Order: sequence, then C-alpha cells, then structure tokens
Amino acid sequence: MAFSELSAGEPLGRHLTVRRVESVESTATVRHVDQLETDELQAFYDLLEDGQPLPAEETALEAGDIVVFTDYFRVEAI
Repeated sequence: MAFSELSAGEPLGRHLTVRRVESVESTATVRHVDQLETDELQAFYDLLEDGQPLPAEETALEAGDIVVFTDYFRVEAI
C-alpha cells in the first residue's frame, strides 16, 4: 500500500502537493483512497499524475492528510 501526504503552496498553505512517505505516525489520521469524496479523489489523482501543485481552495484535501493508495502519500503545503 502507499501513503501520501498533502502539502500547500506559496505562500505556505495556498497550494497542495503530495509526497510519498515510508512511515506514518501512530497518531496520524489515515484515509484509504476509496474513502475520499469524488472531488477529493479527482484532486488526489491530479496531484499524482500531473505533479503540479493544486490551489488549496480548489479541493477539500488538507495539508497533513494521509492517503493510502499503492503507497503512503502525505498531503503537504508548499
């Protein structure tokens, strides 16, 4: 499985990206990709496929979200 972390962009928190991570803190909230709402899922796929930051206001994903897909990904603010 994969884990993803979401992050936001310039200035901090205005854009989001995802980063593959190897481990997750035991206190982290983790959602499986199939638990995402339709718009969140599309935004997640866009972030993975395009590799371009996404304006934070265009999605309900938030920095710090952990998404399990084929690996772990963290949503990060940039």
